[in-house]
Amino acid sequence: MSHIILLHGLARTSLSMRRLAHRLNAEGFTVDNTDYPSRTERIEPLAFGVIGRALARAPKTDLPVHFVTHSMGGMLVRAYLQQHKVDRLGRVVMLAPPNQGTEVVDFYNLRAPLLGRMLRAILGPASGQMRTDAGALPARLGPAQFELGIIAGTVNRNPVFGPVISTMPSDGVVPVERTKLVGMSDFLALPYTHTFIMDKTLVQDQVVHFLKHGRFDREDAIKLANSDE
Repeated sequence: MSHIILLHGLARTSLSMRRLAHRLNAEGFTVDNTDYPSRTERIEPLAFGVIGRALARAPKTDLPVHFVTHSMGGMLVRAYLQQHKVDRLGRVVMLAPPNQGTEVVDFYNLRAPLLGRMLRAILGPASGQMRTDAGALPARLGPAQFELGIIAGTVNRNPVFGPVISTMPSDGVVPVERTKLVGMSDFLALPYTHTFIMDKTLVQDQVVHFLKHGRFDREDAIKLANSDE
């Protein structure tokens, strides 16, 4: 079965992806639940080091290597693939990615600079890169040149960041529209928050379906999105 590299988000660890890793293992994939120091460097050096090492660990077979990411992990994949070719690249699933940045970063950089500096001191230099302007990293990384499925969350319960984007559909950190990327193969919005979207059974079902078929199971998502897990 194919190999999967998992990449967690900012200020998280591989523990945040462990349930998803277990599910993917159960589906027969080999999984590298990659841990990396997300608060230490900017996105580009993180991407080249972390993904380069993960690819070197991948099984030496002819089977494809997929990526599944949460939040900023998707930016690492985009940054890496902009500069490097992965010969056995399979499919990529991004959960709640700031593909067009987020107004949360804009607000704390421009309208509350003191708080912004405090947050960057806590979250690290990569946190300030996810602005929405044309000169920011997300815009400069360009469109997807690979098979990409994106799942966005639509439930805003974040007490710190949520009020900044309360006027638009979001997961409490990234507005739904900001998760989208030109060239994506499929897109799905589901009623979950940014922080725990990867733990939801329906999300995991959709990740598996996209990795196997290159599309989401929209009928199943509509049927189960409002059910309790």
